[in-house]
Amino acid sequence: MTAFNFEQARFNMIEQQIRPWEVLDQRVLDTLARMPREDFTPERYRNLAFSDVAIPIGHGEAMLKPNIEGRILQALALQPMDQALEVGTGSGYLTACLAQLARHVVSVDIVPDFIEAAQKKLKTHGIVNVALHTGDASQGWGERRYPAIAVTGSVAKVDDVWRQSLSLGGRLFIVTGQSPVMEALLITRVGEREWTQESLFETELSPLQGTAPARTFEF
Repeated sequence: MTAFNFEQARFNMIEQQIRPWEVLDQRVLDTLARMPREDFTPERYRNLAFSDVAIPIGHGEAMLKPNIEGRILQALALQPMDQALEVGTGSGYLTACLAQLARHVVSVDIVPDFIEAAQKKLKTHGIVNVALHTGDASQGWGERRYPAIAVTGSVAKVDDVWRQSLSLGGRLFIVTGQSPVMEALLITRVGEREWTQESLFETELSPLQGTAPARTFEF
């Protein structure tokens, strides 16, 4: 049996999925090319690590699709001295990519198993500039302000706590709305009481654990 060619699959992922989604930031593309996504994928789905599918990781959750991960990394425009907050560690793959682009990453997940597994994977790859926490960050995390925040589950609406958690010039990636059509937003703090909001694309993500789902109406 021919061995699965992970390097070719990684190249195809970038060229056929991520670039066509307008991810052109070379730092982001290089990060995605270096970081072995297959090592953060459950063993049974390892050969699907580079496919355009939401790969199950347990507890009713799934990895983000590669094109969405690329758009998140590009939208946040991380600088080498930035500290980033990730809400929803999941598989730990996006965490690892964030850590390659930022000085330090704080990542929080409500599922202890995800934190434990991510800790092992990050250690295996020598990634030490990440602080992992088990907890409910659906209403923010601590008093600190961050230059970049990535919320990896959808919310019914953008709570003001997220805007307040940004430092001046800080960027927030968040998905809001109701299935099957949700909107990915980039919110930037441009003043002490002023923010801008940019619609990036339409998508669909599982709700962030700890948040109330959007109400649906039946007629």
